Amino acid sequence: MIVTTFIFAVQDGISNHLAGEYNVYMVVMIRYWFFAALVCAIGMRHAGGIRGLARTSQPWLQIGRGLLLAVEILVMVTAFVYLGMVESHAVFACYPLLIAALSGPVLGEKLGWRRWAAIGVGFIGILIILQPGSGVFSLAALIPFVAAGMFALYGLLNRYVARRDGAMTSFFWTGITGGIFMTIVGLPFWQPMTGPDWVWMGCLCLTGVAGHFTLIKAYELAEAGTLQPFAYLQLPFAASIGLIVFHEQLRINVVIGAGLIVAAGLFALWREQQRKRAERRSPPQRS
Repeated sequence: MIVTTFIFAVQDGISNHLAGEYNVYMVVMIRYWFFAALVCAIGMRHAGGIRGLARTSQPWLQIGRGLLLAVEILVMVTAFVYLGMVESHAVFACYPLLIAALSGPVLGEKLGWRRWAAIGVGFIGILIILQPGSGVFSLAALIPFVAAGMFALYGLLNRYVARRDGAMTSFFWTGITGGIFMTIVGLPFWQPMTGPDWVWMGCLCLTGVAGHFTLIKAYELAEAGTLQPFAYLQLPFAASIGLIVFHEQLRINVVIGAGLIVAAGLFALWREQQRKRAERRSPPQRS
């Protein structure tokens, strides 16, 4: 999982470079072409072929979550262009808290006062980073927050579709739906690329494949609740790339706000694990 977060941070750095030189739609489109080719290759090796891998009883939900992720990636790469990687990832780190907050109305899960308090602390961290009402606040600062909200909803939809479909079926629909959507959106914005930037584009596609592969392997070896805290390592990895490679500035309010968000997120995850353990230990109710 640590390797996965590092790979995704590198992927974001390459996306930041390419989106600064070319249209965001085109960059994400080519990235999705490689993603779609990967899932098709997986489908051909599947026991039931591509048709068997794609079989689902909830196609509209699968299409919806695939479209949602594609748009979220567009929004997040746009945030890199306007805000840089440090501040974008600092705000985006709140997505586990948004998942916790939305799990009640969307999935019917119950939240105790401690987890609600953690969510509140996390949003205080967001306000510290965004500084609304101050002279340094800009509407662009809301872009990664919108991306975090979309990714949180995507995560909840993942949980919902997992009740009927396997992980690889959802992975297939994510790649194919996003690839078709981004081709429609991105082709009108095609721009010729230089030779070196095609190398960077190839690296972007390879990091995408490598990141998804290591993520799948991680979930094969451990439970999601065990791995989730390590996902926060993407924030320091991405921030380091932003500071060293893109010479971004690290403001003290971003450090304080990000610290609150990560601490609140880890506490909320810990409380969720405690609740699940308590449920497993409780004796079954007799009818």
